Amino acid sequence: MEESATFTIAGLTFDWSVIISTTISVLVVFLLAFWMSRKLVIKPSGKSKQNMLEWVIDFTNNIVDGSLPNKTGNNLKFFAFSMFMFIFMSNQLGVAFSVSVGGDTFLNSPTANPLVTMTLALIAISIAHFLGVEKLGFKGYVKSVYFSPFSALLPINLIEQFTSFLTLGLRLFGNIFAGEMVLSLLWQLAQSAGVVSFVPAFLLTMLWQGFSLFIGAIQAFVFVTLTTVYVSEKTE
Repeated sequence: MEESATFTIAGLTFDWSVIISTTISVLVVFLLAFWMSRKLVIKPSGKSKQNMLEWVIDFTNNIVDGSLPNKTGNNLKFFAFSMFMFIFMSNQLGVAFSVSVGGDTFLNSPTANPLVTMTLALIAISIAHFLGVEKLGFKGYVKSVYFSPFSALLPINLIEQFTSFLTLGLRLFGNIFAGEMVLSLLWQLAQSAGVVSFVPAFLLTMLWQGFSLFIGAIQAFVFVTLTTVYVSEKTE
């Protein structure tokens, strides 16, 4: 894998590929949602853009309802939709495009960077804990999360909170990073022996890109599903 281009401001190092790729993912999601939500009608006909938007909203709403069929879940539905769309688009970005200049990467999947996925995991886990305190009160939250079902399980419950955060972020990173690694290796194979290697590498790349699209969608689904499960555990 090529190194990411970086720059430094006030002693802090910033990754160009993360900034550019994340910005593009956010803009694409916003523009798609904006475009599909124009000129809404009560009964859309055929395979309209409104039907597609409603299908995605229903899909993420069903994910939330599976774990949180209550007021807390209703308040979480827009977050679930936004998170699913962003992660899905971020996962697919590096499959379709990868821009490198002089050995430095400027565009790939932002979710192939562990700092991005761990930040998303931190947001999800923080929301779960915040909603737990909001609904149960601080004392009820502490008792339910850390001393349930027995006080003796406090050490295990503390470890569980940390491992939930790690696995949520690292699972997403590992799957997307591995996919981009395979694509990089296939590109090296295509260049290794001219036409002899290019043709099979090209066919394998097409197959792997299709598989990566599927994996990217599954990982977005898994991330949102686990987020709602964690919220449910902290609020019930």
